[in-house]
Amino acid sequence: MDPRSEVVLRQKDYLKGNVLFIHAPSDNLISTLDQSVQSSIWTWNYADHQAQVKQGYTSFFGTSFPQEAYDQVVIFVPKSKELLNYVLYEVASHLPQGAQIFLVGEKKGGVERAAKQLKDYGQTKKLDSARHCQFWQTTLEKTVPHKPLTDWLQKYDVVNDHISLSIYSLPGVFSQNHLDVGTGVLLPYLEQVKSGTLADFGCGAGIISCYLAKLNPSNIVYALDVDAFALASTKITFERNNIPTHQLHTHAVTGIEDAPCDLDAIVSNPPFHQGIHTNYAASEGLCQQAKLHLNANGELWIVANRFLNYSILIEQYVGKCTVKADQQGFKVLYANNAKF
Repeated sequence: MDPRSEVVLRQKDYLKGNVLFIHAPSDNLISTLDQSVQSSIWTWNYADHQAQVKQGYTSFFGTSFPQEAYDQVVIFVPKSKELLNYVLYEVASHLPQGAQIFLVGEKKGGVERAAKQLKDYGQTKKLDSARHCQFWQTTLEKTVPHKPLTDWLQKYDVVNDHISLSIYSLPGVFSQNHLDVGTGVLLPYLEQVKSGTLADFGCGAGIISCYLAKLNPSNIVYALDVDAFALASTKITFERNNIPTHQLHTHAVTGIEDAPCDLDAIVSNPPFHQGIHTNYAASEGLCQQAKLHLNANGELWIVANRFLNYSILIEQYVGKCTVKADQQGFKVLYANNAKF
């Protein structure tokens, strides 16, 4: 069991009534609680959502607070301070005054900083500290009016050769307020990507997806991500750059195994973090399984930190790997799905 869940269980007597667990890990916490607690989960992580549904839990996947009535919420602290601001505001716009809000997180994950954010909504106290985690409680002293999701967007512009894009990104999305270095290294090479039906694996705010769509109006782009906020950001970025809606298909995925097949190309700046922890499963899975989703002569394009030696996996599972660029600490890797 996740250590944060273990700390919640240590204080389970505080939980009463209809309780919403926000951003909870996919473990057996819910099944371990007393039957007097009616539990459900709100998560923006599709992999966690799928795992929770499989266990029989009531799980809501998306960017918005579920349309249900709750007595209490337990927030598992997200990595992003901005995302926690959004979550706390959503909670305060849906719960009645006097409702209980609990916060749990790892010390190295910023739980003490998060507790300071919680204090904006009521008097806050620490209930427990164990397993390198902390558990906090507050009574909601003020409610706030609902704000639309678009009020939380950050915008920045990306200009590369003859293509200019305005990027719109929601809290918690990778590289929310600036173009990250890896994607910046990759962009000049996107003109070499085979046209047709393409996938952007780990789409984030939609920079690569939009660029591919702008390059050729006949391109159809599948934007794939585990994060509901990333998928929503990509949709908004497409809309506000006036790209035809038929060019974009957004799909929540647990990994590359959920991608469509017969793709002409997969392009990715793959993630290698899950929360505050390093996790190479998604990116390594991409290298190992991309071939299954590419058509004959389909292409794989990856940009990754120089120290991540994905070329070995690509050579083993896809085809000959070519280093198209090696600069600013990043490599652009290319392979073709032709028989070898």
